[in-house]
Amino acid sequence: MKRIFSGAQPTGNVHLGNYLGALRNWVALQRDYESFFCIVNLHAITLPQDPKVLAAKTRELARIYLAVGIDPNVSTVFVQSDVAAHAELTWLLNCIARMSELERMTQFKDKARKQEENVGVGLFDYPVLMAADILEDQKQHLELTRDLAIRFNRDYGQTFVVPDPFIPRVGARIMSLADPAKKMSKSDEESQAGCIMLLDDDDAVRRKFKRAVTDSGTEIKFDESRPAINNLLTIYHLLTNKTQAEIEEHFTGKGYAALKQELAEVCIEFLKPIQQRVRSIDDDKLDQILEQGAERAEAIAQMTLSRAKKSMGLIGARS
Repeated sequence: MKRIFSGAQPTGNVHLGNYLGALRNWVALQRDYESFFCIVNLHAITLPQDPKVLAAKTRELARIYLAVGIDPNVSTVFVQSDVAAHAELTWLLNCIARMSELERMTQFKDKARKQEENVGVGLFDYPVLMAADILEDQKQHLELTRDLAIRFNRDYGQTFVVPDPFIPRVGARIMSLADPAKKMSKSDEESQAGCIMLLDDDDAVRRKFKRAVTDSGTEIKFDESRPAINNLLTIYHLLTNKTQAEIEEHFTGKGYAALKQELAEVCIEFLKPIQQRVRSIDDDKLDQILEQGAERAEAIAQMTLSRAKKSMGLIGARS
């Protein structure tokens, strides 16, 4: 069985775009792959965080993983900082990574512009930590990871499986309700009105859909040249599993207000059981799941780390 790895940062609030673009696919794939889903809190601290908030958000995100359908009896759910091998392998990969490669990373350039002189080394090194995560668990979308794996295997012998990306056909990019030219993003403080959070209450969901921007014209049809309406219809399609033809027929003769109102109610009903499951997971149960997940992840990560250290001559130095 092939192995799949993915994770999310415990910062901000998880939104509908996160679910439709990622979490939904994790749930669907978990029984077809040996699956590892991580709360990447080491990535989070590349920017300043309130320690108490970070700890609370880490546990909240773990609850959300479980609430949307990640099964801890099938998948391994763990917190990144609980598996020390991730950080140790990062140092090994740092020693073969190129400064020029990391300087080209879009995320570093974007965030560095905002912070100017106060850019931490961790932010610069963020992609190498991500590569370490992936190479210990094998599957994610990152070209730098492939480059580092190929380079390591070339220089030190076959050690890592070179990972392949998984990109869903539909729903990979859910756009902001406030600006359909931008991806729905929890990190963009200016666009929070355009994000439906998984833990939003009913009134917030209705308010955000009511204020969602629309395109010119009145026809409600899937049309990529009209990104605002296309985005709303895509969300409706993914939440209801109705076909595009069925949706277009359903809204024939209706206006944008009807679409927004109905989509809000569909979304509220969709989120309700997720929110109930989040509230139902007690601390003791969560601790047990995360502890067991960390043990399983550590066992596999340590095997990969040991191979890498042996390949580089870091194991076997003592007679």
